[in-house]
Amino acid sequence: MAKISERIERVRGTINSACARVGKDPGEIKLVVVTKSATIEAIKEVIYLGLVELGENRVQQLRKVSAQIDEFLQGGDGDSTLPEKVNWHMVGHLQRNKVRQVLPIASLIHSLDTLRLAEEINASAAKLNLCPRVLLQVNTSNEPQKYGVPVGATTHLAEQIETLPNLKLVGLMTMAPLTHNKDVIRACFVRARELFIEMRGEKIVGPEFTELSMGMSSDYEVAIEEGATILRIGSAIFAG
Repeated sequence: MAKISERIERVRGTINSACARVGKDPGEIKLVVVTKSATIEAIKEVIYLGLVELGENRVQQLRKVSAQIDEFLQGGDGDSTLPEKVNWHMVGHLQRNKVRQVLPIASLIHSLDTLRLAEEINASAAKLNLCPRVLLQVNTSNEPQKYGVPVGATTHLAEQIETLPNLKLVGLMTMAPLTHNKDVIRACFVRARELFIEMRGEKIVGPEFTELSMGMSSDYEVAIEEGATILRIGSAIFAG
């Protein structure tokens, strides 16, 4: 537990420093702890330490781990330090045939990147009487192996998504390339922020369009400097 708590303190310290550099309030940054490589015991430690925004990449793992954590929180043994619930984020690629499994669990889907997926989420959500919050994943790095809508098509897709009644588009998500070149990373985040501002300015999206999910363990400082509101951090907390 000491190691995980130390790593969380280190991450929080880095977030505070990055926020101070750009005059941002650290309270405006949401830290999503990505649990894909963690044991259930390690995830429990994170919750004990007060972090309740958790993310998963794969639907099967999301279902399994969220059920285990629900059981743990309900068991609780009267421990007043435990939260009543945690918020799960679907941060990985989502296939249309898995949408129904995700909707009852995820408080935010980060990886909407096609109209067909949006339509599936809308139809499934209507049947479940839900209105999920979603982010539009944009491929700002132009890497062919990455998911995400191309930058040039983002605005048009957002306009189409806005016509669907059973989902709420609340922001953008992007991933920078895995590189040590900070200029390349920064360029991706700058492009996402510019797009975000443009879409808000042109009233393509509603007032709830407030989130920029960008930045992972290797590049979250740069992401904060460029306007991220949500960080997706796993290995910086769980890896040795």
